[in-house]
Amino acid sequence: MSLIVQKFGGTSLAGLDRIRHAARRIVETRKAGHEVVVVVSAMAGETDRLVGLAHDISPDPDPREYDVLVSTGETQTSALMVMAVQALGVPSRSFTGAQVRVRTDTAHTRARIQAIDVAPIRDELARGAIVVVAGFQGTDQEGNITTLGRGGSDTSAVAVAAALKADWCEIYTDVEGVFTSDPNMVPAARKLERVSYDEMLEMASLGVKVLQIRAVKFAKQYGIPLHVRSSFSDEEGTWVVTEEDVMERLVVSGVTYNRGEAKVTIFGIPDTPGVAARIFSEISDSGVVVDVIVQNVSTRGHTDLTFTVPRGDLSRVLPLMQRLADEFGAAGITSDDSIAKISVVGLGMRDHAGVASKMFRVLSEEGINIEMINTSEIKISVVIEEKYTELACRALHEVFELGAGTGISEES
Repeated sequence: MSLIVQKFGGTSLAGLDRIRHAARRIVETRKAGHEVVVVVSAMAGETDRLVGLAHDISPDPDPREYDVLVSTGETQTSALMVMAVQALGVPSRSFTGAQVRVRTDTAHTRARIQAIDVAPIRDELARGAIVVVAGFQGTDQEGNITTLGRGGSDTSAVAVAAALKADWCEIYTDVEGVFTSDPNMVPAARKLERVSYDEMLEMASLGVKVLQIRAVKFAKQYGIPLHVRSSFSDEEGTWVVTEEDVMERLVVSGVTYNRGEAKVTIFGIPDTPGVAARIFSEISDSGVVVDVIVQNVSTRGHTDLTFTVPRGDLSRVLPLMQRLADEFGAAGITSDDSIAKISVVGLGMRDHAGVASKMFRVLSEEGINIEMINTSEIKISVVIEEKYTELACRALHEVFELGAGTGISEES
């Protein structure tokens, strides 16, 4: 008998009919001889509705009370799911994050899980019940309700799977798995059978919204296989596993894009120790995450510094940069919120030369200028004008032969 954790996202629970459909899938898994623990998100649109209520009543809602409010979406869904399972004649019980003591730190709206008490879950499993846990929520040491941030139910599910030492964790969503690119952007994109944790981490950080980054990190740390699949199909999805378990060793496994960033450049800042540290410390203290950074070669003691930030944070960053530019006597600042980041990701890049040159050549042939470049061992990212996003993705997907029937393995 295997122990399986199944997570259902908001689109899979958008209304009572979909909850009943998910309940039937859960019961089928139980009748196949498996122990089943389910983690649920709020119904589609419910979290947005609750967030809207909070901001309607207060422009700056108290973080503690905000978490109390928005966590109720998952609590509602967990109870409804148990009722649906019970209606199918199978014993079931729901638990909130507090009831299974999902212990987190005190960072309201973006808390991190520290420990989970799985004893109540094991007690229910021992009596043959299906356990349903409300995702996205936990409590700090003082018993205050906390939430894990957007996509936090993925993290809840993998953390529960790790604490229970589950055999695997199934992530049910509205897509069939992880694709070589966005099928809405690249019609030739195909579903991958398996990807490594590291590839999935890169893809998630680069704009693929199938899985939350922290969930993949948990899975990698504790060796929990993830199965990303559609709740509307019985087809096999994509397995996220260890590198050793990836059989289809593509040089490039996927082409991703992110249209949610903006670029900031500070011209003519002093090229002296401590200036960059001061700039990025100010940005970090404001709660903004910087992505790609490029510094030009120093000329006559001055240099230009360019970096990208989430587009929604640009309005917070610009006043900070203007103040620092004035303080440093910089020549000025500019910003651009019409950029996109295009990336190619693949384990095979570790052992194959020429991926970067092929990527740059193809973009050049399409008349696409590269504004910034960022690399890691298994990823190359470039910043380009946003209007070329679709053209760049399709051209790179084709040149790296990622379409159906064209995958080139590492051994070929």
